[in-house]
Amino acid sequence: MRGVGCEIGDNDMKRREYSFKQIGIIHTPHRAASETPVQPVFAKEIRGTVEVFPEYIDAMRDLDGFSYIYLFYYFDRTTQTRLKVKPYLDDKIRGVFATRAPHRPNKIGMSVVRLLRMRKNIIEVEDIDILDGTPLLDIKPYIARFDVRRPVRSGWQDDICDDIAGRRGRRDYKKEK
Repeated sequence: MRGVGCEIGDNDMKRREYSFKQIGIIHTPHRAASETPVQPVFAKEIRGTVEVFPEYIDAMRDLDGFSYIYLFYYFDRTTQTRLKVKPYLDDKIRGVFATRAPHRPNKIGMSVVRLLRMRKNIIEVEDIDILDGTPLLDIKPYIARFDVRRPVRSGWQDDICDDIAGRRGRRDYKKEK
């Protein structure tokens, strides 16, 4: 086991490729990336559905007891990989790992959405910021006991005022200019 602060070089670890199975499809009213909120907090009351493929319906057991769920999905409409990006909420270039931009080495996205109800293999959700037709990779419950952390530092995001974040996050800032 490696200690904290130890660097792992190419000789110490093999690079591997992994594949994932799509377990469902996310359905939302968002048809274009340019009109999609950049985070669920800016998608208040926007509803969508998560269609889980029938072979995974048993995995949904007991999920309806949670208020929020994490959706992990594949950014299937981006082909670019960038190590540095200009995030929506800032005018500076940032490392992609310090953002939630889709142009990542592994095109995995994550959103926390409100779980409204479930019927068979369909999960109705709210506060959704994902493009319609996005492939679903996984679902995990949001558990306050494990997921809420205090105190919190949010890096460069701490310098973005709520007014700017709200306007840019909803992507209506283009109309306001």
